[in-house]
Amino acid sequence: MLVTFNAHLLTGDASYRSAGISVYIANLLRSLSQQHAPEDDLDYAVLMGEGRLPSDCEMRVIRAAWPTAHPAARIAWEQAILPDVLRRLGADLLHAPAFVGPLMAPCPQVITLHDLSFLRHPAFFKRANRLYLRTMTPLACRRAAAVIAVSEFTAREAVALLGVAPERVYVITHGVDPRFRPLPPEEVARFRAEQGLPERFILHMGTLEPRKNLVRLTQAFAQGAPADVHLVLAGGKGWLYEAIFAEVERLGVQDRVHFPGYVPAETQALWYNAADLFAYVSIYEGFGLPVLEALACGTPTLTSATTSLPEAAGAAALTVPPDDVEAIAESLARLLADDALRADLRERGLAHAARFSWETTAQRTAALYRQLLGAMER
Repeated sequence: MLVTFNAHLLTGDASYRSAGISVYIANLLRSLSQQHAPEDDLDYAVLMGEGRLPSDCEMRVIRAAWPTAHPAARIAWEQAILPDVLRRLGADLLHAPAFVGPLMAPCPQVITLHDLSFLRHPAFFKRANRLYLRTMTPLACRRAAAVIAVSEFTAREAVALLGVAPERVYVITHGVDPRFRPLPPEEVARFRAEQGLPERFILHMGTLEPRKNLVRLTQAFAQGAPADVHLVLAGGKGWLYEAIFAEVERLGVQDRVHFPGYVPAETQALWYNAADLFAYVSIYEGFGLPVLEALACGTPTLTSATTSLPEAAGAAALTVPPDDVEAIAESLARLLADDALRADLRERGLAHAARFSWETTAQRTAALYRQLLGAMER
């Protein structure tokens, strides 16, 4: 049975486009490939544009001639060309890993739903992105044979906001890559020296965009962190990020707030290990993978008490209301001052993160493929 996977959003470029969904696609395909055996009942074909599979992922790749790195071209290809590609391949199932699949697909589809922030917080998106997702996602998800929600929270959102039948929504969480772990102190010290990092700093890692709540985090930092502590806002520039830089200027903390830009996958674990604590007080998340990665590295973490983030953090992080600057500032100050609390959160974080793996994500995803294909045969 042929399972086709639309991986056109898989990219290795050094920008925000390599975060989030691209990480999900790369890790899921890698784990599916490593579990795949010649006698398996599933065969895979990966549909791609200019991107590339992870080096340790062996799957058949079918490349499109269209320049699908450009969003408009990718959307047109998905809706106009992909259905014919699926027919020619004789595809039995299509996995669309990012909100939308072709409305005229000749085979059943699985769609992964990462969050519904474009419905809950439309002001956080550019107009074109917002209109596309608000129009196409409900149509695609209601037509899909199954919708993968990356958290229990997102599953509830799919039912409430998109009208997807609960029995067609399957919760399959993200995993955490084994490279996210406590690293040898001498390796971390060498990295700190190479990067010229301050002695003490709070880290945020994620795309610079309004949903990440970085204006409030900067305000709380200026209010609650001692003068010798710095704030590192690591991540590629996404959209509508100008207010973050403006707030740093307004607060006069330019010498203590750092923007290293996009962080490549190879060094992310070093950044987590080097930080005194990780702060991720996002307004809305469908899962919150950076929280899990920080916990896996043993980094004490502060995150939001809303949406999916309590699921990602479990009982291993401090949580705060994301709209309460005073509460964020007080929690930052408490974490920075309390050695015993940081040590406790470190142990809790390591234990919690150990429950998540991409191998499990892939196993459950492949089981869903087989369930749907088995139902088609009956």
